[in-house]
Amino acid sequence: MKAIAILAQAAIAVLALACAGSLAQAADPVQGVNYFLIDPPQPYLAPNGKVEVTEVFSYGCPACNRFYPYMDQLRQKLPRNVVLDYVPASFSPAEDWPMFQRAYFTAQILGVAQRAHDAMFDAVWKTGQLAVVEQQSGRIKSPAPTIQDAARFYALTTGVNQQRFLETAMSFGVDVKIRQAEQTMRAWQIDQTPTMIVDGKYRITLQSAGGDQQLIDVTRWVIAKETPAAAPSAGATPNLSVKEHERR
Repeated sequence: MKAIAILAQAAIAVLALACAGSLAQAADPVQGVNYFLIDPPQPYLAPNGKVEVTEVFSYGCPACNRFYPYMDQLRQKLPRNVVLDYVPASFSPAEDWPMFQRAYFTAQILGVAQRAHDAMFDAVWKTGQLAVVEQQSGRIKSPAPTIQDAARFYALTTGVNQQRFLETAMSFGVDVKIRQAEQTMRAWQIDQTPTMIVDGKYRITLQSAGGDQQLIDVTRWVIAKETPAAAPSAGATPNLSVKEHERR
């Protein structure tokens, strides 16, 4: 009986070690599973000497709306050598994404995009000011919000002149930004939002990460991987402190 007990204890110890090993392995994100290599790398703004972190999103995307508070937390904890920017997607015309894309780039050129970023999500999903879905029925709203509606929103929220907003929205500068964004997203193989891009080299999706907080955790891990001064330790998610660098 004593021998059997010893064998049982040994088996439990081996099982415990195996489980610990599995947990340790699971602690670090896996390339090709949790994040994906972009080859060749496709930087968006290519900030000199900086690690670039980009969220591909849309104000019309319900998952992005759920995710933006997590992005706010990430923005407050980025290293000084990291630049955070946003690329609005347009691949869901039924939910008005092309209009939101144009509105974002217009606000960016006018210098008010980040001031109104969270409020824009709230206007779509909370107050209904720019809603794309009927609250009661859940059906796509028709007609959808227009760029004129967006101009009114930005005028009320940031004080930017409404006519100036509309003129800028139809400008060559905004068209160039849209073309650049579309070309870059194709190179990144974007097929869902929110998606995080690190340094134009790595793509992390909500699905591959496993959830909102996990998307932030994997992104921070990959940032540390690209940041020699903050290289990640095995089995740990780095606790990085920092300041946001807004790109316009």
